[in-house]
Amino acid sequence: MYLGDHPDRLCTISEVAQAHDISQPHLMKVTNRLSRAGWIETIRGKNGGMRLAHAPSDISIGAVVRDTENDLALVECMNDRPQQRCILVGRCALPRVLSGALNKFMAHLDQFTLADLLEPAGNAPANQPDDPTVKPVSVHIAR
Repeated sequence: MYLGDHPDRLCTISEVAQAHDISQPHLMKVTNRLSRAGWIETIRGKNGGMRLAHAPSDISIGAVVRDTENDLALVECMNDRPQQRCILVGRCALPRVLSGALNKFMAHLDQFTLADLLEPAGNAPANQPDDPTVKPVSVHIAR
């Protein structure tokens, strides 16, 4: 989002880290991953930095989440790993229920682009959710 807010120039890891109070080593890992996935371009050197590799309207939030999350399995039995420890595997509907929820969550994110998130403060995103009963949720993210 920071790069989308500053499309006219290269941004550095240190300025983004400072602006969002994120550790630089963590942001370096995120930057590397976003670069390898093709979401951002990085330029090394004294006058280097990073910028978006696509227009914000071409960057799907759902696609970025899929590319940046290591594992979207909400519980162990949702993954394809052979070593399942749960004694209820094969007799429990929780993976099916959570898979349905995850699919709806990702489909919802797929409706939005980075451009939708960059709307000026106070303006609603251009793309509204399909379900009018969806209410905003307050989330605290621990650092």
